[in-house]
Amino acid sequence: MTGASGDPVLAIDIGGTKMAAAVVDPDGRVAAYDRIPTPNRPGTDAGGLWAALDALLDKLLADAGAPRLAGVGAGCGGPMTWPAAEVSPINMPAWRGFPLRDRLRARHPGLPVRVHNDAVCVAVGEHWRGAGRGHGNVLGMVVSTGVGGGLVLGGRLIDGGTGNAGHIGHVIVDPEGPPCGCGGRGCLEAVARGPGLAAWAREQGWRREQDGDPTGADLAEDARRGHPVAAAAMRRAGHALGVAIASATHLCDLDVVAVGGGVSQAGAPLFDPLMDAFRLHARMEFARRLRIVPAALGQTSGLVGAAALVHAGARYWSAD
Repeated sequence: MTGASGDPVLAIDIGGTKMAAAVVDPDGRVAAYDRIPTPNRPGTDAGGLWAALDALLDKLLADAGAPRLAGVGAGCGGPMTWPAAEVSPINMPAWRGFPLRDRLRARHPGLPVRVHNDAVCVAVGEHWRGAGRGHGNVLGMVVSTGVGGGLVLGGRLIDGGTGNAGHIGHVIVDPEGPPCGCGGRGCLEAVARGPGLAAWAREQGWRREQDGDPTGADLAEDARRGHPVAAAAMRRAGHALGVAIASATHLCDLDVVAVGGGVSQAGAPLFDPLMDAFRLHARMEFARRLRIVPAALGQTSGLVGAAALVHAGARYWSAD
């Protein structure tokens, strides 16, 4: 049954590390939440990934008392066709052209189902209920395994021609810089993504006593503790972010940039060099009014943004 305007939305956040889901009220409150590790093991096929998500949603809704829903909103890593949401996440090889929106529609017949890029959902969440609330022109960024973003101008989400507007991860910050997974060179993502930073730090002698490969979040933690190589890696990332953000606000005349993701948890070791680089490159007076802040909603920003695709669709959903 289609829910009324006061009913919650089933929100979903799908990535290569975790699948998360929540029941989100119209005011953005997360009323119920659950998550599982993404079953990304070798040999997992498309059906196995869907079965894991399906079971997560069944459990969440049962634990929440089977609420009547206003709709379903989802964020998923890309690339994807949009708005059809046939998804091919780079870090989920079992899904190539997987019809995520159609599967969710079949699971919840009669409900609106809206799917966007996961970084776009983070940007929407921060604009709707987070660090960008009350501002008309906001760039939301995720600096984690990759670097992505979403763009709100004039109080409305900007989709662009293919749903990829705001993808700041592929702004060029160093034309002679490292190669990027997109095939280019010197993209912000190539410099500032967590795994790339960790690899650079290991080349400089950074080590951690732990099982498995250390991550960008581990590097951020060591930078906060004063490890010199980790701190140098954060300066490298912060400089690249500051250059990219200066370019973005010169183009879009932004009010707020909200930076989230695991790497952003470094705090001052990242944000201090970011602000230094921004002040160096943001020379136009209108650009210097920009506020650059950590994302306010933490782990739930993508879920809150996915819910807003339904709860506040007049601002954040243009496709149908």
